[in-house]
Amino acid sequence: MSSIVERDRLRTVAVRRHEVRVSVRRGRGQLTAAPPLLLCNGIGASLEALQPLVDHLDADRAVIRFDIPGIGGSPLPPFPYSMPALASWVAAVVDHLGYRRFDVLGLSWGGSLAQQLAVQSRRRVRRVVLAATGTGSLMVPARPSVLSKMLTPRRHRDPAHTARIASEIYGGSMRQDPTQGAELLHAATRAGPKRGYYYQLAATAGWSSLPFLPMIAQPTLVLVGDDDPIIPLVNGRVMARLIPNAELVVYHGGHLGILTESDELAPVIERFLTAPEPEDADTREATP
Repeated sequence: MSSIVERDRLRTVAVRRHEVRVSVRRGRGQLTAAPPLLLCNGIGASLEALQPLVDHLDADRAVIRFDIPGIGGSPLPPFPYSMPALASWVAAVVDHLGYRRFDVLGLSWGGSLAQQLAVQSRRRVRRVVLAATGTGSLMVPARPSVLSKMLTPRRHRDPAHTARIASEIYGGSMRQDPTQGAELLHAATRAGPKRGYYYQLAATAGWSSLPFLPMIAQPTLVLVGDDDPIIPLVNGRVMARLIPNAELVVYHGGHLGILTESDELAPVIERFLTAPEPEDADTREATP
């Protein structure tokens, strides 16, 4: 995994009296004036875990990464938070960094945050990418054996444990090489306090985007793997059907496909971000 390059400015800022660790890569060239891409990470993972995707995005694209409160280098908040409250705070973080409009990509748990941002900040969010994510408490769930392994942050703290369970919970290329899971979650990432993980779980307890999916008016790319034990494929199909202006791309891979196969999926994301505004609101299904 590549380290954060010099052009990505890594720092800690205070927004609404709470500190957040952020990485900001400024746009350049033809993308200087383009909205930045805000990346919302999966549960328990620090911003470094997204490096494989960033490495394969257009080098001129502005990219914002951040650590969720209580994860990585962002301090633990004094109290648990709700998804709407977190979305409001994240929008304030982007504003603090000097950007009014932005695109958002959410991976797994971060996809819930991305959906909430799309509705709450509809005038600020231009386009939405939802990768390996679902609709929260109202969705087709994973098998109990998979869900049980998601209830604790152990896989973010114990590389040997991660390697043992990666094939079962992440699927895709992890089935042939489960050590990839340990490398992605441990090579350059910071876990943060355990309570931060449970705060993330609490934020989605009882939360669901299913009732408001028709309110997501932005062009939306739904990326879903055909071998994702955590987010069964049917969830992506439901989301793409209910979001008015959605494109569904089913890729061959597992839950962390945009990281393990980022060389294949980053161009799909770039195509979506640079495409002209759609002429209609019909849902389309494509392959990468």
